[in-house]
Amino acid sequence: MSDEMEFGPNILSLTDEDGNEHEFEILDELDVDDKHYVALLPANEEDFEDEEDDGQLIVLRSEEEDGEEFLAYIEDEEEFNKIAAMFVERLSDEYDFEE
Repeated sequence: MSDEMEFGPNILSLTDEDGNEHEFEILDELDVDDKHYVALLPANEEDFEDEEDDGQLIVLRSEEEDGEEFLAYIEDEEEFNKIAAMFVERLSDEYDFEE
């Protein structure tokens, strides 16, 4: 039995603003400048918003508010581009990314 079959992908369930749950596969995690980032792919086809987003890498930052940890979009474009480039470089051997 292979490791992937034995352990399977690391799946994370997130709830959107409308209360809908979506499952994502955690591809990678990294810490940069005392911040934690996560790279995700939708785990189910129905979690793709539209066909143009199929397979799009999702990069989120871990934040804490009132003692609760949550994942948030990175609103600063420079920060997002820096972190996304790091994930693409780390994952490029396993996945094909389009510009």
